[in-house]
Amino acid sequence: MMDHLVLGAMMFGTTTDEERAFAILDRFVDAGGRWIDTANCYAFWADPSGFGGQSEALLGRWLASRPGVRDRVAISTKVGCEPLEAGRFPETAEGLAPQTIKNGIEGSLRRLGTDRVEMYWAHKDFRRTDVDETVAAFGELVAAGLVDRLGCSNFAAWRLERFRRAAADAGVPGFTAVQQHHTYLHPRPDTRPTVVHRFGFLNDELVSYVESHDDVAIWSYTPLLSGAYTRADKPLAPEYAHPGTTRRLAALDAVAAETGATRNQVVLAWLTGARPAVAPIVGPSTVAQLDEAIEAMSLSLTAAQRSLLDSAA
Repeated sequence: MMDHLVLGAMMFGTTTDEERAFAILDRFVDAGGRWIDTANCYAFWADPSGFGGQSEALLGRWLASRPGVRDRVAISTKVGCEPLEAGRFPETAEGLAPQTIKNGIEGSLRRLGTDRVEMYWAHKDFRRTDVDETVAAFGELVAAGLVDRLGCSNFAAWRLERFRRAAADAGVPGFTAVQQHHTYLHPRPDTRPTVVHRFGFLNDELVSYVESHDDVAIWSYTPLLSGAYTRADKPLAPEYAHPGTTRRLAALDAVAAETGATRNQVVLAWLTGARPAVAPIVGPSTVAQLDEAIEAMSLSLTAAQRSLLDSAA
């Protein structure tokens, strides 16, 4: 089950210092973890420079200091959201023009100290970018052996289909994974998220699309709502302020009590055991937080428990 858990390295090298980040990475690999997720823009908002690259650079130092570990992990990184001017995001986000994609992978590989990444994501959709040109640029990276697979994050379902159709028509690899914000709680319908990208929610259209396309996987970012399930100092975002949240939290607490697990662990088990399955990206800042997530991978919900969780609305 550890293949289903993705380690998010977003804050490594900024708010999570090198010593703690290395300890988390070591523990993840020792527990059998494989996927590590980052981006070229992480974490520009947490660095005085106003630009990203700190997470990839730290991962590069970790990989270099652990002989043999590169063959045990799969690296996932992204292009599209690095600001071109410090302090001006999203208006100066780099976008997905072909040269940007080429420069993006070159910079990521240099910082990571590797010759390839196993997953490369379009971090955000840019409607003014030519689809055929973007598809061709991503396809060239796969052909060159720099990237194994391609994915898109924060895309609407119809845009995902448009990009995949363009790739199929051009005879080049297309997106085979979507990365969206998804968790157990439901946001109010038609709300614009306050802490994620506009099209960042995993909605019914995207789920239906994945259900009808066996070659597309779902990854979920911020599945634990940045600690809001378990920490009083981390309030829920406004889009979760509705009666359905109260009912779903009650169901979550009932299952947690039955299993002896934490809310976080039940949420992770619910995600990984879903149909279609979801790979949650967890971003721990301590080894103890990571251990909680690792333990959740051995939690198997019964049909009755899953029904209780699913029916609460």
